[in-house]
This record gives sequence, structure tokens and C-alpha cells, in this order.
Amino acid sequence: MKETILQFGEGGFLRSFVDYFIDGLNKQKLYIGKIVVVQPIEQGMVSILNEQDGKYNLFLRGIKDGKVIDERHKIESISRGIDPYADYHTYLELAQNPDLRFIVSNTTEAGIEYLGTEHLTDKPPKSFPAKLTAFLYERYKANLNGFIILPCELIDHNGDELKKCILQYAGLWNLGIEFESWLIKENVFCNTLVDRICTGYPSDEKEALLDKIGYEDKLIDTAEIFHLWVIEGNFEAELPLQKAGFNVIWTDNAEPYKKRKVRILNGAHTSIALGAYLYGLKTVGECLNDAVISAYLKKCIFDEIVPVLGNSKEDIEFGLAVLERFSNPFIKHLLLSIALNSVSKFKVRVLPTILEYKNQKGIYPPCLTFSLASLILFYKEKSPNDSKEIVDFMRKANVKEILENEKLWDRDLSDMYESVITYVEIYRNKDEKEWYQCVLSK
Repeated sequence: MKETILQFGEGGFLRSFVDYFIDGLNKQKLYIGKIVVVQPIEQGMVSILNEQDGKYNLFLRGIKDGKVIDERHKIESISRGIDPYADYHTYLELAQNPDLRFIVSNTTEAGIEYLGTEHLTDKPPKSFPAKLTAFLYERYKANLNGFIILPCELIDHNGDELKKCILQYAGLWNLGIEFESWLIKENVFCNTLVDRICTGYPSDEKEALLDKIGYEDKLIDTAEIFHLWVIEGNFEAELPLQKAGFNVIWTDNAEPYKKRKVRILNGAHTSIALGAYLYGLKTVGECLNDAVISAYLKKCIFDEIVPVLGNSKEDIEFGLAVLERFSNPFIKHLLLSIALNSVSKFKVRVLPTILEYKNQKGIYPPCLTFSLASLILFYKEKSPNDSKEIVDFMRKANVKEILENEKLWDRDLSDMYESVITYVEIYRNKDEKEWYQCVLSK
């Protein structure tokens, strides 16, 4: 089978996401093509991938439509892996393959960066964009067509940012105006949004899963059943992901989908984590199994977040899917993990909904305001994992000083003082269950 896709990254996420999709396309005979995987950093798993001929087992598990799903897929979409640190020549040689059409990547949020210290003669250049620039330059010199580039890194406008970095390297290395013109005209850099919780190699249940497989697999991968890929552009004719039944959206604007995900999924996580931890729980699963916290979560999503977004059918369905995802018995999501850098997360994930709710209804949303009070209490009474500057300030400042600190919130929130201080004082004067009842009764 021809190699048609170049992939930067061999980690669990891409193997549970893009590689799973391509495997499905091939097995449904909707697409004919395999993936060549490039190891983007010096330490990686390409050697193991090659030992197993690119094959591995993927377990997709979770709750869908109220039913527990536990699926095993044997993934066979990868042809081989290349380590550019050990064999840079073979990496560049890939650019001569006229069958290559797509490039995908997931090199972590920090992967798309312009360092400005590398050279075209480096074997290889350090950063992912520099490696890709060198590859695209070889493609250009071979007088071949460009690519459809689908970065999966979790940053805003990932396609635009990758393109920007590559053009910077083209300028740094003096690759010429004609090459820069080819980059812009012959290649499509798509902004994308990806959504699937990948739990990776299952160390704690390895033996049980190997018993199911019946042979050694060093690359077992696990992920939730839910998936979503939003792509700006429309290449369904070439890559018929929707026809294959995958939850893929081709669009001219990914922003509404990103807003829905950040506000509902990430916003719900941030809204419940700190209060539930103060309440005595440790994981998201425990939250869903606790009547009080579960009721609070549902009010956050369906009484406050979803109405602000517009209460569309799609918003409601996404909210219901979030509840199922949070209930996934195969994922142990620690509240303290969600609590990392909570101030910055709250500012992006929750505060915009609070302010829009106030603008629309004239009052602050009780549940989300309660979550801000929970955040303040957590920082004052527990051991938050955040910058020393933020932690020290939150411990020393009173509630009014915290709310009016524009450096924390990008605005003065002192108008919320009466609502927030009420929840803070109830927590300090009563037990945790009564604390939650004061908001659930509203």
C-alpha cells in the first residue's frame, strides 16, 4: 500500500486518533494509504514501532448512550517509523515520494515554536517547524505538489502558527521568494481542534490486556470512546472521514467548536474540581457518583454554561456527552491534576461565561460564582500547584483584594464581592454539605 501520510509524533494520542481513523478508512476500503511516522524528538518509540511492523492494539473504552463500551482494535495503518536523529537522509528522502499528500502532527503545545538558532544544514534541526521547513524545501526542489497539513497541537490557530514559523525559517535560511510563494500557494495549513482523552499505555492493567490480546505488544494504547476532530477546510473527497462514520467536522471556522469545548468540557472540569476537593472527593468519577456534586455539575452545565452559549441542540448534546465522559469507569482523572494552574484556567474557561451570563440576565450565575469562591478557598486552605507569585498573593490577600486584582483576571471583579464572600463565609461557618446546599437550592 502506498505511503500517503507523513506523521510527526508516535505518541499515544495520534495512535488513538489519526492512526485509528486511517485504519478505519483502509478497512472500509474508502481510502488506500499508509502513514510514515517521524520521531520529532531524540528520545522516542520509533524503534519499537518498527519492531512491531507498525502494528499495535488500541482499546477504546467509556460510556456511550448509557452503555459501557470496551472495544479492541488492531491498528495497521502505519507502514514504518523514521528517526531523523539516526537517519536524517531517509527522512529527507521522503520528500521525493509523489504519493505523500497529508501531513499530521502532535508535538505537544510547545512543539510549534520558532527558535531562530537552527541551520538548514543541521541533521536534524531541533524544532518541529524547522524539521518540516527542511522537508518542504526538499519537496519544492523536487518540483512536486504541496501538502494538506493538519496539525493537532492544542494551541489556538495551530495551522496558522505552524505556517508562520515555517515562513520565519524560510527567511532565516534565505530559501528564496519562490520557495516562500510555493509554501503559500501549494500547501494548505488547516487550523484544527482535537478532542479525545487518551490514557496511553496501561501500565496498571497491562497483564489483563495482554491476556486478551494473546501476544506481546509493547505499544498497547488506550483512550476514551468519544472523539471529535474539527478541521478548517474541506478535503472529505480525498479523506472521507465523515463517510467512514467518524465524528469529523469540516468547516470554514473552528472557533465556535473550540468555544463549546472550552466552555462546557474544560469549564465544567474547572468549575467542579476545587469545590469537590474541598468537599472530600479525589477524582472526577467520584464526583459523578456523589449526588450532591453531580447535581451541582449538571446545574453548572445546563442552567448556566449552555444557556449562555445559546442553548442549541448541539450545545445540549455536547453537555450530555461530557457527563458520559466524566462517568467513564476506565479513566481515573484526579481533581488535583485538573487543579494545576487553576487561576489561569478559570480566567479562560469559566470567567467568560460568568461575565456573559451577567450581561444577559443582570445577575451573576450562582453555581459558577460558587466555583470562584471555591477557588479562593482552595488557594487559601490547601496546597495549590501554581506559580509562587500567585500562590503567595492568594494566601495573603483578602477576598476583596483578590477580586479586584486585574493582573489575575484581566479585569476588576470587585462587583462580585457580595456573592463570593457569602459562599466563602458559609463554607467557613458550616459543613461542606450545607455549603453546597446553599447554591443547589437557588
